[in-house]
Amino acid sequence: MTGGTPLILVIEDELSIRRFLRASLSGEGYRLAEAETGQQGLAMAALQPPDLVILDLGLPDMDGLQIIEELRRWSQMPMIILSARDQERDKVIALDRGADDYLSKPFGVDELLARIRVALRHQARLRGQPADAVTRFSVGDLTVDLEARRVLVRGQEAHLTPIEYRLLTTFVLHAGKVLTHRFLLKAVWGPGHTEETHYLRVFTANLRRKLEVDPTRPRYLLTEQGVGYRLAAE
Repeated sequence: MTGGTPLILVIEDELSIRRFLRASLSGEGYRLAEAETGQQGLAMAALQPPDLVILDLGLPDMDGLQIIEELRRWSQMPMIILSARDQERDKVIALDRGADDYLSKPFGVDELLARIRVALRHQARLRGQPADAVTRFSVGDLTVDLEARRVLVRGQEAHLTPIEYRLLTTFVLHAGKVLTHRFLLKAVWGPGHTEETHYLRVFTANLRRKLEVDPTRPRYLLTEQGVGYRLAAE
């Protein structure tokens, strides 16, 4: 991040969307670089690595999924997918290949800005800035202290089982990001359990009962339909 101002690379072939993003993001203080094709985007990312990439999956010269794979070979820069593809399978594949988030067109600028803030904060935590962000997480009435292994809800300690705590810890370390079923199952139960989504449903429901005011209308552990879950970060 140069001079404290994040550089966002937009890889999008639709001029109207690039103009909209240029006006919206520049107005929020972000610097923008724009590419119309996948090859141009890859070249620009290599020449001047951005702080975040906004990527359309349906580009004229190559599939956006291939761009995700190419960028992930050498960088962990955050990637947010913007696409007219609304199939759940496309979202899962993009996220499993390394994208950080996914918004379907049409999208609201406020939601996009929130996702950008979350992605940049998560990247800063991965870089160790600030250091205490890795050990303590708070949103609303929920506080998770990883160092002390304590979970507080509305000031009261929530007593979690070891698996519930491991699942919540995984969410905290990736707060704000969409985590696919496969990713969560592998992180919590191991690589041999990536198809056993019933485990995930049961333990997520248990966590909601202990963390949420109304588990049927969750504030913190959000469902991404057909894709996975997200821990609200703001």
